Amino acid sequence: MSRELPDVPDLLRTAVRELGGAERTNQMTMASAVAHSIDTGEHLAVQAGTGTGKSLAYLVPSIRHAVATGSTVVVSTATIALQRQLVERDLPRLAAALAPSLGREPEFAILKGRGNYLCLNKIHAGMADEPASDELFDPFAASRLGREVQRLVDWSSDTETGDRDDLAPGVGDRAWRQVSVTARECLGKSRCPIGEDCFAERAKSHAARADVVVTNHALLAIHAIEGISILPEHDVVVIDEAHELVDRVTGIATAELTAGAIANAARRAGKLVEDEDADRLEAAGENWADLLESLAPGRWERLPEGAAAALAAIRDAAWALRTAIGPVRPGMNQTDPEAAAARSAALVAIEEIHDDAVRVLTAFDEPDPAQRRDVVWLEVDESRGNPRRALRVAPLSVGGLLRSRLFGESTVVLTSATLTAGGSFDALAATWGLPASSATAIDPATATGKKAPSDGDAPTWNALDVGSPFDHARSGILYIAAHLPGPGRDGTDPRILEEIADLVEAAGGRTLGLFSSMRAARAAADAMGDRLGTPVLCQGDDSTGALVTRFAADEPTSLFGTLSLWQGVDVPGPSLSLVIMDRIPFPRPDDPLLVARQRAVEARGGNGFLSIAGNHAALLLAQGVGRLLRSMDDRGVVAVLDPRLATARYSGYLRASLPPFWETKDPQVVRKALARIRDARPS
Repeated sequence: MSRELPDVPDLLRTAVRELGGAERTNQMTMASAVAHSIDTGEHLAVQAGTGTGKSLAYLVPSIRHAVATGSTVVVSTATIALQRQLVERDLPRLAAALAPSLGREPEFAILKGRGNYLCLNKIHAGMADEPASDELFDPFAASRLGREVQRLVDWSSDTETGDRDDLAPGVGDRAWRQVSVTARECLGKSRCPIGEDCFAERAKSHAARADVVVTNHALLAIHAIEGISILPEHDVVVIDEAHELVDRVTGIATAELTAGAIANAARRAGKLVEDEDADRLEAAGENWADLLESLAPGRWERLPEGAAAALAAIRDAAWALRTAIGPVRPGMNQTDPEAAAARSAALVAIEEIHDDAVRVLTAFDEPDPAQRRDVVWLEVDESRGNPRRALRVAPLSVGGLLRSRLFGESTVVLTSATLTAGGSFDALAATWGLPASSATAIDPATATGKKAPSDGDAPTWNALDVGSPFDHARSGILYIAAHLPGPGRDGTDPRILEEIADLVEAAGGRTLGLFSSMRAARAAADAMGDRLGTPVLCQGDDSTGALVTRFAADEPTSLFGTLSLWQGVDVPGPSLSLVIMDRIPFPRPDDPLLVARQRAVEARGGNGFLSIAGNHAALLLAQGVGRLLRSMDDRGVVAVLDPRLATARYSGYLRASLPPFWETKDPQVVRKALARIRDARPS
């Protein structure tokens, strides 16, 4: 039964006062809009610029709803950093601050995928050997693996959580796989002999009693799309870093079929059945390897010659092997847990091979590529010297899945600092399965929207941009180097390196360089090391976290890197006054999935380039620009060294996605501005 509690504005004022913050109009607007969404059941997309305090703005109404109704609210994030911020800092402080007003202290929990926790049954039953690999022929690598596994076994007796993130120092993925299981490999609490002590089940049980459960987009996708009940029963989902949602869901829904995986599945099964059954799948895998070796990488428009027969052989051999293994026999978990675990792992591996083969075989049943459910392509990874060939299959769109299995089941609030492309929510909303025709733009003055006419069974959703507390036009400059040559394929042009050197020198270091590739970042870092008297760090020299810490601690230091630095780097204060981007961050033009999505848009009469590549670039560009101003006192320059942002026909669309900085194309103006910022700060 609901109880009378203070309204959301009063609770937010209490929280801000208790936590020592300042009341912000846009934060209050967002909190009121989230409360309206929860009350009406209408979905909400809310863009909240850096400095808004959006975590408090969605946590306060979420906690109020959970306490008042006895229900659970799920908060999903894309990054571990934000999960930790919520669970280790924001929620503990907020729960304590709101307890007097709510009548009790709200409870919260973090829930991760099962593979993030130790599996006690696997440890106690005896860990199955990992498939042979080149690494194990290196005696030092093998001994290191053994030491790491032994440390994990010892740790299993000491840890309270079994959570991989609580292990310091950490271990490699290979060692962790020896002591963990996936959701599909798990025997289940009722069938596992150690189910009552399972770390994953303990975490799940704790989450079931919590008011707020923090999880990640991948686990949310597994729960919603694969139909595996992982999260506790809930009626509201808040998706922070919502610009990442589609990519994370696509990743979960993507499968790959490799010769190595087939061989490993046959090896596992071979310990349980007659050799001839396993040999049949192994032979099918060898044939698959030969076929992939004969084909060029790239998207499959149709099944190549020989592929249908090879896939059918894999499918039939896997099914026969699954039948030969049979289910885990009653009582085996208690009488022979090691055998039960081995049988369960083998069945999971075989079923995945079978299902992936069927998925590829049926992917081409629809003759129109724009109407197909899946995109199939051959990918060759040569990064490790020995090329690895994998056939990958990914959904052309996840909008339909999200529309029915996420938005159709809960009230959803989506938020991020960057949700608009070209000044509109429509592009991202379409990828979520939310058509523009069912949206209502919220009036920021009232923080509410009226129910819009629905497009058939389309979910009703509201859109709100609360802006940012920063005065961008007074705090920052957007410099577009229109005089530089356009991006080329022959490395970094010397004129661009000269421009970077001039800018970094004017700034006195204090530069975050965001590059389109590691090759470009390394080339620029090496060149600056020869030209400048200030330190330049490059991604890859150390862990990213350690590099960001060193960068933030030493004002003259600059940090250059690629994709992971475009998002999530938070360095307020004098250590960062210049953000350099070498080019507009368009996706690779040969990315099979993005090309397929562009063609599907064009088949419907839309602009495929702008809808897919343009929106991808706009959102990432906005994320990169967002690294500059992180506090009210910050001042600086964003320098884009790609003249297309000023000259291309789509330039206005991209700039409409950025904060309203003061713009210039004059390098002299920018260098003088950077020098003034540098000289105004104590060295």
